[in-house]
Amino acid sequence: QVRLVESGGGLVQPGGSLRLSCAASGIIFGITTMAWYRQAPGKQRELVASITSSGNTNLADSVKGRFTISRDNSNHMLYLQMISLKPEDTAVYSCYALTNVGGSWGQGTQVTVSS
Repeated sequence: QVRLVESGGGLVQPGGSLRLSCAASGIIFGITTMAWYRQAPGKQRELVASITSSGNTNLADSVKGRFTISRDNSNHMLYLQMISLKPEDTAVYSCYALTNVGGSWGQGTQVTVSS
């Protein structure tokens, strides 16, 4: 089983930046794709960005040009660099890891964009 712990969320003004981190532990040798999802109040959870074990990335149209996903396989870390944040980016951001036996979720970290 993979354990995922997110950090780096917080309150930021519109136009500001944040960097989210996700630390993976446990049975991590089988991790393939990792991703960031977010869920705003009253809305469905949506995929923000994903990255394969070889580094291929995919980002939602709403964050292209503002968010960057990356991973450090040697240290079992996943990152989401967010710039030019907007109030509509406010949500709980969760880390996800896919292995050959299924997926694992982190507990989430709150990102609030407000003046």
